Amino acid sequence: MPISLNHCLALLVSLHDIISISHVHQMRNHYRYSFCRAIYNIYFHPLSGIPGPRAWSATRLPFIWALLQGTIVHDIQRLHEKYGPILRIAPNEVTFAQEEAWADIFQSRPDTPQFLKDPTWWKRQPGQSQSLLSAIDPEEHAQIRRLLAPTFTTRALAAQATVLERYVDLLVEQLRRLVSPGAGIDLTPWLNFTTFDIFGDLGFGESFNCLETSRYHPWIALLFNSVKAASFVAAVRYYPVLEWLLMKCIPASLKEMQRQHFDQIADKVNRRLNWELERVDIMSHVIKGRKRETLDIGVINATFMVLTTAGSETTATVLSRTLNYLVNNPDKLTILANEILQKFQDPDDIKLDALQHLDYLDACISEGLRLCVPIPWVLPRLVPPKGAIVCGKWLPGKTVARLCSPSILAKLVWNFDMKAVPTARLRWEDLRTFLLGEKKPVMVDMSLRARDVAGQQRK
Repeated sequence: MPISLNHCLALLVSLHDIISISHVHQMRNHYRYSFCRAIYNIYFHPLSGIPGPRAWSATRLPFIWALLQGTIVHDIQRLHEKYGPILRIAPNEVTFAQEEAWADIFQSRPDTPQFLKDPTWWKRQPGQSQSLLSAIDPEEHAQIRRLLAPTFTTRALAAQATVLERYVDLLVEQLRRLVSPGAGIDLTPWLNFTTFDIFGDLGFGESFNCLETSRYHPWIALLFNSVKAASFVAAVRYYPVLEWLLMKCIPASLKEMQRQHFDQIADKVNRRLNWELERVDIMSHVIKGRKRETLDIGVINATFMVLTTAGSETTATVLSRTLNYLVNNPDKLTILANEILQKFQDPDDIKLDALQHLDYLDACISEGLRLCVPIPWVLPRLVPPKGAIVCGKWLPGKTVARLCSPSILAKLVWNFDMKAVPTARLRWEDLRTFLLGEKKPVMVDMSLRARDVAGQQRK
């Protein structure tokens, strides 16, 4: 029996009705599941006893919203002030503002599994090689770190003194050219120009020429945009379906831009690997150690792409904020200026080794680091599969644990809370910033961390 057009239309209408009804049922089931899941997360989840706002405990959405709005660090700091030092900020995530958490999460012990990096934040992008930042496996990370370790020693830094001084002199020269009576200068881009040029010279044997041209190299401008996009990528990763859709929706032009971005860094690395420089730079140590560590060239390319940002933008951020605080506290700026003028009779006498003996300058930089942490929060780790105890609280396996970085650093390194300290409680006679006599020093062996900060020096 032939099928008429009316039969076909009737069949299509029936299928549409069935699909629509099925879709409605699916939506209802989804809402029911989401509601029941939220109730479970608030009242019955293993983390339900940890303080935190109910909306954040019920679903990941408030966390993602704050992340995309750029307020996540301030929101978590505010929530810690309300709920205490141990805070639940998502169904499976806890943040700590206690110094003991540093050792519990990061300290490596031979008989205890490590808290590994959370892949949501750390894993590499598809098609990219592993880097120092994205390496989650401890052995893989250690291999890359061993390759770079010699570049962060005191001796290695001293060997680069002339390079640093040359670019700082160029910075001062450019600022003198721009300055005019009564006019202001935005120092932030100029400090970025300086740090990126320095790293370009030390890392690739060639400057980015930002100071010479008074503008960002196109590749560096792209770097800033990629840093902002990282939060969006991390937010989408919490929902794998959305991540898959995002990857499908990325325009071809953006993918091409990303490819060119990586190709430029690979080109710089390859050129430097084939050069013989009279002086030793960062890549000199990589060339020497590459055969021993047998690292793939892609790993070196990806790592140097990370180092270009980590070694430049963070330093410029702290310097710009420190200068801002000094300008807004002219009495402290006067003390610092007098110390420098008394130490150096001629600008040409200002050398890297001599600056180590300026106590007030050291105090100002330390205070700048306290007030402007270059990485505003510590990226998360995963609790080992069998669970672990952090700050006396048992956390089930695969719980996301992170530190509230500004609060932690204030207590660990400077031994006082992050809040502003009244002037009456300060003692400046020994040229240090804050000394609070009523608190005992907090002793944490930072060198025991499996991924301790390379190159740090403590007095």
